Amino acid sequence: RASSPVSLGRPVRLSARGNSMKIGIAIFPTDKAIQPAHLAKEVEDRGFESLWFPEHSHIPTSRVTPWGGREGAPPLPEEYWRTHDQFVGLSAAAAVTENLMLGTGITLVAQRDPLWLAKECASLDLISNGRFILGIGYGWNKEEMANHGIKYTERRAITRENMLACREIWTNEEAQFSGEHVNFDSSWSWPKPVQPGGPKVILGGAAGPKTIKDIVEFCDGWMPISGRHDLAGPIQEVRQAAEDAGRDPAEIEFGQFGTPGKRDVLESLEEAGLSRAVLWVPPEGPDTVLPLLDSYTELL
Repeated sequence: RASSPVSLGRPVRLSARGNSMKIGIAIFPTDKAIQPAHLAKEVEDRGFESLWFPEHSHIPTSRVTPWGGREGAPPLPEEYWRTHDQFVGLSAAAAVTENLMLGTGITLVAQRDPLWLAKECASLDLISNGRFILGIGYGWNKEEMANHGIKYTERRAITRENMLACREIWTNEEAQFSGEHVNFDSSWSWPKPVQPGGPKVILGGAAGPKTIKDIVEFCDGWMPISGRHDLAGPIQEVRQAAEDAGRDPAEIEFGQFGTPGKRDVLESLEEAGLSRAVLWVPPEGPDTVLPLLDSYTELL
């Protein structure tokens, strides 16, 4: 089943084009920052659409890989090794909110066991009553991956199989999977997600040919980081690839992480076909974060 066709039993979703821009908030949720439950309530009370938490299991002190894998990058900020577990943090957020969408931005899928990942996602989706979005990425920190037993060159293939395996678990009463990296016999795993077919899966990163293929095969959207990647060209390439694969391009939504909090920027993204922008707040205390949230509300 590792070579499953594009159609994965996903529900057809309406195109994001024509809808108003959704604005979310992202933060590194650390032991030094405003805590997840407090932040989630403040974000929802101000009318934002979503809250997103990134993750790193740990950061090896060798620091061989530069920040983001980019040569000449500045030193890595300490929030990268101080993050809460994102599923624990989002569960706390779910407990104190009613309408706020809760996203991982991003989950390092290759570093996670797919059986546990499928259960964590389904559990959070059920606990939040269908408010979970799974943002995923391939990862950039080679030492971190190595400590998980992952070869950097295999991270894409492992991410793909892990996500296909999760789809099997979310959508079948008896799930099984046989691939190069993931194998398990016919199994039961509950709970199942509230959202039909499982939570939306949004892939980050540069939309090159391999990434576009993955978006079309097992994802519901693409959401890169602001300032790093062209948008207009890849959006059209993703839509064309979906059509070529027999998938409705309108099923795929587009967004951006780390968008500058400026109205003209948001308007230009909306015109380009994006339906969501996620604004960062720093991993600081309430005295810093809450006034910034207040300033962002003017964009709503």
